[in-house]
Amino acid sequence: MLAPYASDPARTRGRRFAQSPAPSRSEFQRDRDRIVHSTAFRRLVYKTQVFLNHEGDLFRTRLTHSLEVAQLGRSMARTLGLNEDLVEAVALAHDLGHTPFGHAGQDALHDCMQAYGGFEHNLQSLRVVDHLEQRYPDFDGLNLCFETREGILKHCGRRNAQLLESQEHAYADGLGGVGVRFLERSSPSLEAQLCNLADEIAYNAHDIDDGVRSGLIRLEQVQEVPLFGRFSAQSAQAHPALAHSGNARRWLYETVRLMLSSQVYDLIDSTQAALRQSQPADLQAVRRNPVLVQFSPAMQQDIVQMKAFLFSALYRHPQVVHTMEGAMQVVRELFAAYLADPAQMKAGSADAGPALAFAPTLERSVADYIAGMTDRFASKEHQRLTGRKLLP
Repeated sequence: MLAPYASDPARTRGRRFAQSPAPSRSEFQRDRDRIVHSTAFRRLVYKTQVFLNHEGDLFRTRLTHSLEVAQLGRSMARTLGLNEDLVEAVALAHDLGHTPFGHAGQDALHDCMQAYGGFEHNLQSLRVVDHLEQRYPDFDGLNLCFETREGILKHCGRRNAQLLESQEHAYADGLGGVGVRFLERSSPSLEAQLCNLADEIAYNAHDIDDGVRSGLIRLEQVQEVPLFGRFSAQSAQAHPALAHSGNARRWLYETVRLMLSSQVYDLIDSTQAALRQSQPADLQAVRRNPVLVQFSPAMQQDIVQMKAFLFSALYRHPQVVHTMEGAMQVVRELFAAYLADPAQMKAGSADAGPALAFAPTLERSVADYIAGMTDRFASKEHQRLTGRKLLP
């Protein structure tokens, strides 16, 4: 029961390379399945979210984060009458281009690529599904639908949008490719908008959980943040036994659960109000409107405060910074080593083929190869090439 403004798989703008429909799956279900079976998706299990893979078995990885985004996204999509399969596909693919070592790896690789067009994980995710996955005999990439590719590309500067458009295959409707909306300043589908905020809801919640579990954040600290503190007090009032130290873990879980639910219900209510006001008749009307999937102003302010807290208390915690400085050095030295001797990429792994297959320059090939690494493979490669072990 899709709303008239939802993305309909029967009306997809199609794939870059024409393929016959699947007999038992919609086009968006087919995209989801291709993503799940991709090499890049499997690698996410050993890619950092906040804590490096060796630091603990129970911390989130890029894979578990993507699964949480998909769960939240599907839940909200069903209530809003949007396409759950498209939301799931975008959620599962949105981090495929992330480097090893999280944002530290991305920052280091961007620094290395400054003179060669830079590096951005969001654009890299699209590059993975368009070119770097090599599973099919007739084309590179996964050949996903336009709508899935559009959702994966959340951000894009004008120069990169123009470059993307110059490389896009022509669509039958003549409306341009995934870069057009960044040039015309139009909006993506509601499913793409929803995934963007589901991502935000997920990482704010699980970074608190992982931060407290690690001992880097104290429960008393995060209680001072309005969004968490409000539901922490509510949890303690409803379940007084949780306030005792022996039940701190359950208290945290209950508070995070209430906080997640509050954000989900706020987003649904605010989005439904925006849809009633704008009354988009179809998907094209959605694209002509400002972004319609949104939080209320009060919730948005709470989320901004939560992000500020996590940035200062967790992402910039001295222990995290120290580890990430080592990770950034690993990435920089890998880049220099491969640039000096490209044959080392093939020596390190048979998977170097895709990284060398579609790249205009050697520098971009090196960036593709490093971005595809897991944390532990990057560490092992660095030790093989330098003889030094910077990370456990």
